[in-house]
Amino acid sequence: GSDEYARASLPLLHDAGLPAAELDLAEAARRFPQVRFDGIRSVFVEKEAGFLAARRGCRVVAEALAAEGGEYRQLAVRPGALEGGRMGRLELSDGSHLEADAYVFACGPWLGRVFPDAVGGKIRPTRQEVFYFGTPAGDPSYSEGRFPVWFEFGELVHYGIPGNDHRGFKWADDTRREETDPTSMDRTPTPERLEAARRHLSHRFPGLAGAPVVESRVCQYENSPDGHLFIDRHPEARNAWIVGGGSGHGYKFGPALGEHVAGVVLGETEPLARFALGREAMPPPVTLPAGVTAL
Repeated sequence: GSDEYARASLPLLHDAGLPAAELDLAEAARRFPQVRFDGIRSVFVEKEAGFLAARRGCRVVAEALAAEGGEYRQLAVRPGALEGGRMGRLELSDGSHLEADAYVFACGPWLGRVFPDAVGGKIRPTRQEVFYFGTPAGDPSYSEGRFPVWFEFGELVHYGIPGNDHRGFKWADDTRREETDPTSMDRTPTPERLEAARRHLSHRFPGLAGAPVVESRVCQYENSPDGHLFIDRHPEARNAWIVGGGSGHGYKFGPALGEHVAGVVLGETEPLARFALGREAMPPPVTLPAGVTAL
């Protein structure tokens, strides 16, 4: 497919001091014999790229918060009453309440449900299936250190992660799938998506043809109309902030996003118009493959 997205990223990576370069197909095939490169037009490698262990990272953040005197509570929440341009105390599912000077709601795919009027259809949760395949016994060529995290841009967008805490060879389809309810959806993978994964795996990674599924999961993306984030005040409460719209790529922005949101809430940073709830949908900076909003 189009390599415009990758080419447009190269100068940005270079300016950030991250080495990235294009490989000719012969060199790519020599370096990564696990891959069948037929139909591939161009190959790019970012030498320092990797993956983030999101679940582990969230645990570390919760532990750091507690170590600094904060409190982590796992409960359902109902936004407070709106009166005089402010939000009142929050009602929690254990019958208690929470009252604070400011509230930040970062509710992911549930944002539209928590705020049906202020957000509503601006967040579209989609159902995304992920599979982990067992690699050949005794063959380390698909493990971390021997094989990179990969993306393939074509009519669809596929990506994968080798190793990944010994879960196997991760395969995922980044194409936005059917809209779903993140609370009630069945998180059992479908035979149709598994068959599609097997077809692509067998074609692009022949050594994994027939590989067993060792783990699978169904998650969701919290898609905004243009793939850009929402960071804005609640339109009727100056002490409540809404943060979301990660569109499948929000976690990696966590440190920068947290710093920016903290600055905005404390009045030390101006909110950015590009992340306003009421903005008109903006096009992504380059033309992306079908099914992809932003990465």
